Amino acid sequence: MKILLAACNAKYIHSNLAVFNLKACAKEYDSNVVLREYTINQQKDDILKDIYRCHPDVICISCYIWNITFVRELMQDLRKILPDVPFWAGGPEVSYDAEEFLKKNPAFDGVMVGEGEETFLELVKHYVNGSPSLEETTGLVYCKPDGTIQNNGWRQIMDLSRVPFAYEDLKDFENRIIYYESSRGCPFSCSYCLSSVDKKLRFRDLELVKKELQFFLDHKVPQVKFVDRTFNCKHDHAMTIWQYIKDHDNGITNFHFEISADLLRENELELMSTMRPGLIQLEIGVQSTNPDTIRAIHRTMDFPKLAGIVKRIHSFKNIHQHLDLIAGLPYEDYDSFHRSFNDVYALRPQQLQLGFLKVLKGSHMKEMTEEYGIVHKELEPYEVLGTRWLPYEDILKLKMVESMVELYYNSGQFQNTIACVEPLFEDAFTLYEKLGQFYEKKGYSEISHSRMRRYEILLEFVKEELEEQSAVKSGNQDPEVENSAGKAAEDCRGMETATWEKVADSMIYDLYLRENLKSHPSFEYDQKPYEKAVWEYRRQEKVPKTAHIEVFRDGKILLFDYENRDPLLHNAAVKEIQI
Repeated sequence: MKILLAACNAKYIHSNLAVFNLKACAKEYDSNVVLREYTINQQKDDILKDIYRCHPDVICISCYIWNITFVRELMQDLRKILPDVPFWAGGPEVSYDAEEFLKKNPAFDGVMVGEGEETFLELVKHYVNGSPSLEETTGLVYCKPDGTIQNNGWRQIMDLSRVPFAYEDLKDFENRIIYYESSRGCPFSCSYCLSSVDKKLRFRDLELVKKELQFFLDHKVPQVKFVDRTFNCKHDHAMTIWQYIKDHDNGITNFHFEISADLLRENELELMSTMRPGLIQLEIGVQSTNPDTIRAIHRTMDFPKLAGIVKRIHSFKNIHQHLDLIAGLPYEDYDSFHRSFNDVYALRPQQLQLGFLKVLKGSHMKEMTEEYGIVHKELEPYEVLGTRWLPYEDILKLKMVESMVELYYNSGQFQNTIACVEPLFEDAFTLYEKLGQFYEKKGYSEISHSRMRRYEILLEFVKEELEEQSAVKSGNQDPEVENSAGKAAEDCRGMETATWEKVADSMIYDLYLRENLKSHPSFEYDQKPYEKAVWEYRRQEKVPKTAHIEVFRDGKILLFDYENRDPLLHNAAVKEIQI
């Protein structure tokens, strides 16, 4: 008897903790359970062939919002070539409407609902030993021979410490992200989230956690991503783990945590301030700063406190912070989201993710769609198309803002350039809004661009914006003022040129921060007059060949050292020199 556990991940670097947990729970049947991981970027024909040649007697596959369409299509084709093999689905995308899923997807024989570890073990026993029967197995919804659907209900949640460690063999995880779980459930009740459905919060035994973290540290895995929904909801639990990874830091492994920043205490912050740069990174869900929105989604957040803590962590210069906003929430219109964006942007996280509401099956938000006037995509990912407060036209505008933020902020490639450009606009949101409009007007949004081309487009945009601002200033001159309109226009053009040159220099700085360019950008200050002096300086100071020296328009001369990089942002070390 061969039971195939299959996962279709979003990317190769991702791993599927759920299926590895299931396999670990059925360890006594290790010879019967085969695990295969694929990605939704692979050709379905290749996956079809691999599964067929595996000759499974049973197939169990995990289903999520981002792979369910792919999985449905794959299993429909598999059913045609494996007509007698039972197909079982599991995961959040099928658990909350399992009966409806089976009615609409006749290729499947059944669904494992809720937490699957113990249910999967009993299902394996059923197929290998003949008992327990399907009727006796809690956590199953399945089609009976007469075509009716049997629903055995959800299984009681299990003690998290009883789940075996899934990573005893790391050969399958080279160059991939390791996902780890030290708690399940969430103490909060955010209406858009499935974690709010189950209020039973459980923690893995800390001695087990320490032992397992040491395994990762000993094997020097690049990154361990905790999947705990609110990692720091229990202070002692979080503090013990953070202290352990700090005390046993191997200088390589990075740990990712999703936290509520406003819950952090003083001793946690003090500990964080002493950590190696890059040891931990924090994902902090803000979602909105509109008080009416926060109340409507049943979220608890003290934004002024959160902002103060994020700023303090930022001052440590050793922790990457990723802050989230969600567009399409109740009571948040375009202007309100504009304010929320600026509030969060002002905290200067390393990443600001602008996401769009997903109306998930089983969530409270799904129940409130009529009251809130929410319309969303019919199929996964069930993304919002409009609300009472935010029409589709505004969502389209926010989509362009999101795209510009991803390209010009989250990429980290334009850090100094954006800081130079921001003062030209009313606020940060307006900058990205206008940049998005410029992309659409020029037809750039439909084309893929190189990194260098992104810089050139931004410079184009800045030039056009400066010309428009200059025209407005020139046209608004009072004829009674001492300077003539012509002199005012000349002054504006002078300021325009100076600002353009400052932006161009910022771009050169950002470009060389990341890498020693092989070719010179068109907007670079002419370096030829300085070549001899730079060569002589290199010879006298024994500057490594890998380093770069750049002369800027303001007279500054900077040396970019790529052998000594910032441990958090990986930018080159920079120092000013005289030649």
